[in-house]
Amino acid sequence: MTKNVLIARSAGFCFGVKRAISIADETAGKLEAGDGKKGPIQSLGPIIHNPQAVERLQEKGVRVVETVDEIACGKVIIRSHGVTRSDRSALEEKGVTIVDATCPFVTKAQEHARTLSRDGYAVVVVGDPNHPEVKSIISYIEKGVPVFTSIAEVAAAKGARKAGIVAQTTQSFENLMAFVAAAMKRFPEVRVFNTICNATALRQQESTGLAGLADVMFVLGGYNSANTRRLAEICRAINPRTHHIETEGELTPSMVEGASVAGVTAGASTPQWIIAGFLERLKELWKCDEIEVSFYR
Repeated sequence: MTKNVLIARSAGFCFGVKRAISIADETAGKLEAGDGKKGPIQSLGPIIHNPQAVERLQEKGVRVVETVDEIACGKVIIRSHGVTRSDRSALEEKGVTIVDATCPFVTKAQEHARTLSRDGYAVVVVGDPNHPEVKSIISYIEKGVPVFTSIAEVAAAKGARKAGIVAQTTQSFENLMAFVAAAMKRFPEVRVFNTICNATALRQQESTGLAGLADVMFVLGGYNSANTRRLAEICRAINPRTHHIETEGELTPSMVEGASVAGVTAGASTPQWIIAGFLERLKELWKCDEIEVSFYR
């Protein structure tokens, strides 16, 4: 019996992550070529939210540090999520070489947040306030300007008459619109910048369709990746037999038992080699003569 694997066409690295990894690889390559005399290479926080990809970079000489205080010299790679204004200023004061791998879409969200605050708008940031990207966006809002990160805060806001809205680049459009609706009820003037990356919306749309076609659904990517966890939530709501795993080593026979169609998607920080490894492991478990792999969009 032929087994089928349907893979979301957009699964894997988005533009910003691909760019960040390329920058990190190039920087590490210069170290290997002997251009490392000016000190070590560090990234302030993991460059992307995928432990396996970060581990590969560490093997190439890119060391992850959590705070600016751990950095004394050398080169510092700014991760795809960006860093706060204060951290960047501290790095500049140290005189280290800054290699900026911030996703351009994150940079745009930072710029919009700063512009809104300078124009007198209270700023609503749609996203997880504990996520490094959101922290970086909030840091660009001028001091003294009201900042809201929940619908409850928007509904209870007092004093401000106009609000500007920006979003974490990996948020869902539905969540952004929920904030917009709440702000429209509270503020006479609302200005909205849709800073959600198109790649996020596309992945979510593909995953929604794919989960409905598959007997079993797999979402590949780091457990620390917010957009990957969101894909798993979306898929699980449609197909209860959804598994979020990081690598093929977590794939077990029971997960695919009785299934003939497997759906596969992956977060924006998931390398293609993880997807390839998963497919090889799936072929081993299914133990069939023929597996048909096709892309879904």
